[in-house]
Order: sequence, then C-alpha cells, then structure tokens
Amino acid sequence: MTGRQEPYYVEYDADFGLSGLAEAFTLSPAPEDTGAALGLVTAKLDAYDRECPVGSVDHLSADERSILGYDTSHDDWGYAEELREDVRWLVESPLADEAIQAVWRVAAGGGWDPAAHGMSARDWLRRIDETCAARPPRKIPGRRPAPSSWWGAWRPAADEVRDDVVAEIAEMRSCRERSAGPLPSPDTLSAFEEVAARVDPDLGFRLFLRALKVHSVRIEKARYDRLQALGERFGHPAALIDSGLDIAWPPIDTARRDATWDFGFSRLAGQAHQDWRESREEIRKTVAGDDIGQTPGSGAAVLLEDTLRLLRSALPDAAVTALWAGASDSPGSTDGRAWLRLIADVCRERLREAAPAYTPVVAPARTELADPVLREVRETAPAVADKVVSPHWHPVPAADVMDALEHVVTRIDPDLGFRLFLRVLRTLSVPLTQEQYDRCKAIGERFGYGEYHVSDVDHLVEAG
Repeated sequence: MTGRQEPYYVEYDADFGLSGLAEAFTLSPAPEDTGAALGLVTAKLDAYDRECPVGSVDHLSADERSILGYDTSHDDWGYAEELREDVRWLVESPLADEAIQAVWRVAAGGGWDPAAHGMSARDWLRRIDETCAARPPRKIPGRRPAPSSWWGAWRPAADEVRDDVVAEIAEMRSCRERSAGPLPSPDTLSAFEEVAARVDPDLGFRLFLRALKVHSVRIEKARYDRLQALGERFGHPAALIDSGLDIAWPPIDTARRDATWDFGFSRLAGQAHQDWRESREEIRKTVAGDDIGQTPGSGAAVLLEDTLRLLRSALPDAAVTALWAGASDSPGSTDGRAWLRLIADVCRERLREAAPAYTPVVAPARTELADPVLREVRETAPAVADKVVSPHWHPVPAADVMDALEHVVTRIDPDLGFRLFLRVLRTLSVPLTQEQYDRCKAIGERFGYGEYHVSDVDHLVEAG
C-alpha cells in the first residue's frame, strides 16, 4: 500500500516543527558550539523515530494488519518534514534577520543564540534544514496512508485565522507595555506578530505559545480558552496548548457545566468495557482525566458529588447494582454501597493531589427538571420491559434498571438520573424517534450539558 502519510501534528499529540525543536533546546543544557546544537536537532529527530502514533496498531500481528489494510510503509511526511516546512517559511520570508533571531532566541529559552557563534538566524535555519534532509524517511509498521488531500483539510486558510492570532499576540504586547512582569519584551512580541502576520499564522501561534511557556507567563482562564479555540481551528491536540502552560485555574465548581462530553458517575460507567474490572486502578484512570479546559480535579469533584448523592440516598444496594449494570453494561458485578464507597475514596485521593484546598459539597438537586426527565424514563420503560442487561455475565432485568432510574430522578437528582438514562439507552440499544431525541437535546441544554453529551445517542434515532 502506498500514499502520503498524515503529517506529524495529526498523528501525534506533542509540539512539533520548529516550536517543538525550540522546546527541546529549553529542556537541554546550552550547547557549547554549533556541532552540539545540531546534535540536539538530530536527537530530536531520533526521538521522533522512536515514538508511536496515537492510535497505533503495533499490538496487532502482521496478519491482522494485512487483513485490515495496514502495512509497513515509508513515513514520508513526519516530524522532519514539518520542521523543514517551518524552516522554509522563515528562511524565505520578508522578515528581517533580527526579527527571526529574536523569535528563535525567546522560543528556545535563550540557551542557544546563533549570533553568539557567528551565524545569522537564516544560516542557523539552513543548517537545521540540511540536517533534516540528510535523514532517510523512516519505516514504521501499522500506519495506513491517507489520500494526500485528506490532512490538508485540517489546516485553515491563513486569512481565516491570521487576524485572530495577531490580535492575541498584540493584546499580550499591550499587557507587557502596561506592567513589568515575566513577559517577553514588546519588541520581541512584535516579532512574533510579524511571523503570524507575514509568514504563517500557525507557526507564529506555536512559537508564541512556546514564548509564554518559556517565560512562565500566568494565563487567565479566558485567554486559555481563546488559545485552545485557536489550536482547535488549526487541528492541534489540546495537549499542545496545555503542556507547560501556566494557567490560573478558577476554583472547582461542580455546578459549572464545562465538560464537552459526559461527566460524573455516568461518565465512569461509560468508561467500562468487556475487559474492565471494577477496581481502584480502573476508577483512578477515569478520575484523573479532567476534560479540556477544566480546573484540575473537576472530574473527581463531580464524580464524588454524584457518588455521595447515591450513598446518602435510600436507594437499595440491589438497585445500585442494577443501575451500574444498566449504565455500564460491564461484565463485572458490584456490591452496592461498597462499590460507591470505593469510588468516593478514589475521588478523595485525586482531590488531595490536584486540589487540596477543595472542600467536597453536594449542591441542591435541580428538581425543576424532574418531570420532563421522568417522562422520558417512563415512556422508554415499556419498550425495554423484556430486555436483560449483561445477559451472558450477570444478567439484570432491564425493568429493575428502569425502576432504579425512576428512583434517582424522583428522589435523588434528575440531572444524575438523566445522564444515567442516556447511558442506559446506549446499553440497551433503544431506538429513538426524532421527537424523543429532540426532547432529550432540549433537556440537556437546560441542564447545561456540553456540545457532544446528548449527541452521543444520536445513532439510535430511527431513520424516516
């Protein structure tokens, strides 16, 4: 199988290109001479060769890869090519050499200044390009080449994002002019603006991010959200923005609905799969995964609140077990409140690490939405009356699940009940009419759910 591979930034979740190389310089001792500096370039390329793509199929055998259409192929568009493209942008740009020099020096943390070794900025970039060009393309197993036009769709037209990137840098420059702090100088920030405006907005954006990280600039949540939105438009993973950025997170607030997908107890149930076992380690993996843009520990706080609601309720242990089975379709079994207490313990462990100042609370339930949620549960119950959850492992009648759901909605918390109801719809593959789905969307909007929360069941809507 032949064809052009996806670029590095599509298949990997770290920084890349010239900004990724600059990061490598900030993490290493300052090179003593040009040879040592180029050695760091080679080391970065070597590190890339050892990386595995996100979604790698290395765990499959050669026969399995062949059946699925994967093969060993040349990686002819990867880190080295991304780096060379960034270099060419700058070398061929109209920018003064001094501007390029300033941008590189700040992004690389000042550890390697080509001028101090008798080189112009463009000479240094050409040496990087020569180092990349001398390396043969690597071969990696299990990557399916994509049409060369597929990945290009990830990159927006420069005109669509240039002004927004420049505005973000300009605002930071204005802040720097108003107050003394750990920010790059106004002249240096102007050089970053030039890269974004006159060379390439993506490269300018990534190098600007690198400067913020090098200088440990404290970023307010509103600016962080804008940076993430810009990164999303470029197709960059959230980790490229987050990693190394000093963010002034607001206090944890379990009433704030800032998760894009599911959250809390229903999210934990959704993480279960056939190989999943109800254990402390499995819970810890989920609890540690805060959503993009959430204050660290938020996921644990919301899950703890859901769990405490269930623990403090009159819901019988058998109903807790049925509820978990219906929402997770997990082959394992749980022991009612003992399972809930284990979840609560793991959440508290996470909060002690991520947000030691946080005091767990259980906010009043959103009872004003109980009636519309109860309507959906009761309307669905007859359609699943003869179904069984986990029939091959620990069978649980769907009727028991629906009874437990009704208890949660009417006596504990309609919000939690509705989220669990959405999970049960998936578990039991309940067909939905367009009208039912639209009502669920409306309920989700009233609860303030994220963009993709309710749409997780849109595949259940019957055509026609």
